[in-house]
Amino acid sequence: MKFNHFLTSYIPDLSIGFKTHFENMIEQSIFAEECGYNTVSIPEHHLVNLLMMPSPLQMAVKIATLTKNINIATSVAVLPLHDMRTYAGEISTADILTDGRLIFGVGRGAFAWEMNRLGSPIETSKEKFIESLEVLKLLLSKKDVGFKGKYYNFDPITIMPRPISNPIQFMIAAMDPSSIENAASQGFHVQSTVLSSSKDLLIERVNAFKKGKKKLGEKGKLITLSMQRVAYAAKDEKDAEEKNTMAYEYYKRFDNMFTGPGKVNGGEIEPLPRKQTIDELKDNLLICPVNQMIDKLNLYAEAGIDEIIFSSSFGQSQKETMESMKRISDYVIPHFKEANTYVA
Repeated sequence: MKFNHFLTSYIPDLSIGFKTHFENMIEQSIFAEECGYNTVSIPEHHLVNLLMMPSPLQMAVKIATLTKNINIATSVAVLPLHDMRTYAGEISTADILTDGRLIFGVGRGAFAWEMNRLGSPIETSKEKFIESLEVLKLLLSKKDVGFKGKYYNFDPITIMPRPISNPIQFMIAAMDPSSIENAASQGFHVQSTVLSSSKDLLIERVNAFKKGKKKLGEKGKLITLSMQRVAYAAKDEKDAEEKNTMAYEYYKRFDNMFTGPGKVNGGEIEPLPRKQTIDELKDNLLICPVNQMIDKLNLYAEAGIDEIIFSSSFGQSQKETMESMKRISDYVIPHFKEANTYVA
């Protein structure tokens, strides 16, 4: 099982300053490569101070200039917010400038408040996403592409520059088992998550991926399943308790955007009361000392997850984030690397 560091881009205290905030994420990306992570992932969200990243491709190119080998993924680019005729050229440019290390993760959008204000309502985002993905794949792989559909209708064009990767790796964000199976059956990498600690839910999504992968035959061996989890390698139980409390505050804002009313003031998301208790949340997250983290991750490895994506910033300091990354590097990653070697 490989490890992926997700740049959560959460800035609850705006006094830190946006320049410092972005410098912190760049520092984490460089350190992730040093720590043995396989990938660093970049979100796309607009207008809010949580998962804040209006231009993940710009960040990807910046990270590529400061690293050598680590893969750089968008996690995920929101296709309904872009015009594929121009966005294809931006992706191709990023592919070139990242030396082919770009993994282009895509999704339909998750925050209704954000999507509505940017003119792409969440209610129609799925069908727009499906058509956008079809157009994008054609533009990146072929020349003189024309298209007639509901959202796109254009005469033949050829995007320039052409990508250097053949093909660019695509990853689909999916939660529903049928969507996971469908994405895998088309040869896409898949990213998912389990918002509860249910083993049954995890196995259901893994099985859906395996079912779709099987339809590809030999080509199916090339695609991977990633699972995103909020995680922090605490130095001790007290540290874990403090960080779980902090994560609970983070989720007061996340829930507001993901399932709630979308209350935002000047770009800052309001924290709203949660039905879930802190103890219930603790069971769902990977915020714990390293020995407990390894025990919890064994479930993912045994289920057949190829990559675990650690969303590791929920309000703690940059120093604490880096210390957690170092503990993961020293104890967690080696454990699963040795396990992989033993199985091989």
